[in-house]
Amino acid sequence: MTDPAQRNRPENPVGEPSGSGEPPRRTSVTKRGGGDPASRGRTTIADGVVEKIAGLAARDVLGVHTMGSGLSRTFGAVRDRVPGGGGGRSSATRGVKAEVGEVQTALDLEIVVDYGVSIIDVAGAVRENVISAVERMTGLEVVEVNIAVSDVKLPDEEEEEPEPRLQ
Repeated sequence: MTDPAQRNRPENPVGEPSGSGEPPRRTSVTKRGGGDPASRGRTTIADGVVEKIAGLAARDVLGVHTMGSGLSRTFGAVRDRVPGGGGGRSSATRGVKAEVGEVQTALDLEIVVDYGVSIIDVAGAVRENVISAVERMTGLEVVEVNIAVSDVKLPDEEEEEPEPRLQ
């Protein structure tokens, strides 16, 4: 028969002698799922996410006046003022088109530059800033960034966006 005091005693913790001369018991830990937790599933990134990141990164470059062609900016301004007419596209993505694959992305940007800046230098800085931001934030490899300069903003030109009718 066993002693009731021994029956209710918790199991011997690892590393403590059992008192019976036996070596301490080792518990085995079984890893579940196996592998790196980051590899246990799939992450998809929508085109619009990459377009927003690229659009904001391009706008940060000195010499970029705005994004998109005059026509797209005009339509965008009108669409933004119509309730429910935004169509899901914000001004952050205007002038940016992205093709996103599983591990790579390609971007097309349309920019308007300020008069007097070196277009080649601005385009290079935009390309560098966009690639850096997209790769850092998404982990996607940017295979190309095509830049179309659609206009030059002259110092004496007024903004094309119409004034709101309601104040």
